[in-house]
Amino acid sequence: MKQFEKLEILLNEQGGMIQTSEAVKRGISKPVFYNYVKEKKLEQAAHGIYVSSDAWIDAMYLIHMRCSHGVFSHETALFFYDLTDREPSPYSITVKRGYSTTRLKADGLSVYTIKQELHEIGKSTAQTPFGHTVPVYDMERTICDLLRCRSSIEMQTFQSALKMYARRKDKDLRRLMQYAGLFRVEKILRQYLEVLL
Repeated sequence: MKQFEKLEILLNEQGGMIQTSEAVKRGISKPVFYNYVKEKKLEQAAHGIYVSSDAWIDAMYLIHMRCSHGVFSHETALFFYDLTDREPSPYSITVKRGYSTTRLKADGLSVYTIKQELHEIGKSTAQTPFGHTVPVYDMERTICDLLRCRSSIEMQTFQSALKMYARRKDKDLRRLMQYAGLFRVEKILRQYLEVLL
């Protein structure tokens, strides 16, 4: 199979998006890759990520491709679990402390940082509206994150999310309290839950 054919398959697999690093991983040299990009008139969507002009851009998947260890969190995670009636704007992600957030913030993202040992807690996956799988924190972790950042989040957003969570059949209160202990928001969470449950 010719290298351009391999790239064509990769572009189709990714829904019209292609990453330089992914092409290199598959044994395609950078000069060949950039010739392909030029010939196909692909547009640069972000550093090392190119898209075909007719592709529908999945913004969430694009963020994941750019920052693979970032996890969708806060208001964006609420959206994945139908715990908000608003589309997230800007998107929120959480990265490990020490990761450079300058470029992500410059692109308009809400970026939160957390200690390395807390970064993986509650990490799950979800489907974007375009059907791509991306990392996202589970509902319980998201509630704790919102409590931790309650001064920078609209109170109404948080309260309605907590009410919707309390009505869910798939909620896990034991896990929620376990996370609340880890993130040191147990006391304030109990106050809210006493009102709701």
